Amino acid sequence: MSDVTIYVDADACPVKDEVLKVSYRHQLVVYIVSNQWMRMDVGPLVQKIVVPDGPDLADDWIADNITAKSIAITADILLAKRCLDAGAIVIGPTGKAFSPDNIGVAVAMRDLNAHLRETGESKGYNPSFTSNDKSRFLQALESAIQMKLKN
Repeated sequence: MSDVTIYVDADACPVKDEVLKVSYRHQLVVYIVSNQWMRMDVGPLVQKIVVPDGPDLADDWIADNITAKSIAITADILLAKRCLDAGAIVIGPTGKAFSPDNIGVAVAMRDLNAHLRETGESKGYNPSFTSNDKSRFLQALESAIQMKLKN
């Protein structure tokens, strides 16, 4: 068994099942972190972590436990930055990789979009999750695992 671990920001994550399938193949420990119990079939390498209900408590748990040998799965840009700061690889559910080179722009866009929603200038838009997104995610996850296994 490898010391590479995967952390999933699970409350709104559409790729939990895909993460589990890939992690079983590589025999990697996975932490499914949420603020509510999730009914999922999991194996012995999967830890379901349920944090108390509250803002950012799941994010805090992940950020406090993640290491440079880890991979984080999250769409939360601020959590992505915290995980990158710890040396982890971070992938969004659509396969977008966050990196030290692109996280600053992502945080700025997040803040701008939040401001536009608050002022009513934007209603926000969340595109639907597609099979192409799932395919990109699986490729990005496999690449991230291979990279961490080599280091």
